[in-house]
Amino acid sequence: MSSGQLFLTVLIVAAALIVVITLMKSVRQVPQQRNDVTERLGKYHRTLQPGLNILVPIIDKVRTKVDLREQVVSFPPQPVITSDNLVVSIDTVLYFKVIDAVKATYEIANFLQAIEQLTVTTLRNIIGSMDLERALTSREQVNSHLSAVLDETTGRWGVKVTRVEIKAIEPPASIRDSMEKQMRAERDRRAAILTAEGHKQAAILTAEGERQSQVLRADGDRQARILTAEGQAKAIQTVVDAIHAADMDSTVMAYQYLQALPQIANGQASKIWIIPAELGKALDGIGNAFGNLPTANPDAPRKPVKPAEKRDDVVLEVVKQAEEEIKKIEAEAAKVAKEK
Repeated sequence: MSSGQLFLTVLIVAAALIVVITLMKSVRQVPQQRNDVTERLGKYHRTLQPGLNILVPIIDKVRTKVDLREQVVSFPPQPVITSDNLVVSIDTVLYFKVIDAVKATYEIANFLQAIEQLTVTTLRNIIGSMDLERALTSREQVNSHLSAVLDETTGRWGVKVTRVEIKAIEPPASIRDSMEKQMRAERDRRAAILTAEGHKQAAILTAEGERQSQVLRADGDRQARILTAEGQAKAIQTVVDAIHAADMDSTVMAYQYLQALPQIANGQASKIWIIPAELGKALDGIGNAFGNLPTANPDAPRKPVKPAEKRDDVVLEVVKQAEEEIKKIEAEAAKVAKEK
């Protein structure tokens, strides 16, 4: 092969390589959720959409590749002065996405740096109008205000701020200690109030239970007394009915009265007792019943007694027992009179 042929072969191969390389550079593949801004001879030409795109070699050039996905950026802590002259450190988190690749390329040189500086200045304006306590408790208000300001300003840059969050607000160490003491005192106060309220409720419930128990006991006593009185009334009625059914005369009743007197005299609470006037009448009744016995009242008229009753040994035994009971009663009365 001559030198001329060799040179021609090398030239053809070089030309073929140049054509292949040029064709490869003219075909541009753009992935999903990305836009490529192209310029033709230094001037904006068009925005390449996701997929295959053809560029004119040497004339067309890709200026920027813009990611359209939502992005998150965390800014470093920024010192901010509150209205009560306290320096706090605030960390912010920003969520944004590019909605116009052309504006994000040509309207501002570095939109991320611009957003950061705008966030810092806006935070200082907002927090500077609040005291520390309000700044700590008004995060939602600060987030809303900050989002509105950033969204209004970044709209002309082709950027949409979707969310702004204050990650942390760090007051000075001395202020944190004071806040911890205040919160501890508040918790102690609430604990004391809850304890007192518990004691109060317990006392109320105890008093209510005692009142109900007293009411129930009183009602039980009342029912018991009613039942006892009814029982006694029935017993008395039964005795009366039995007396009427037996057709007892005054002699038997007088004897029963004499038998009850010793029991009255033996009572523990009986210091002085008096023999009632009915005792004489009782003795008169017995004397009149048996004729030959002396009565307590000699002038009282005697009831005629049948001869059969005088010879009744049982009646004589009853009279004898009545005389013994009278002697016992007189002895007890004399003993009581000496003690007094």
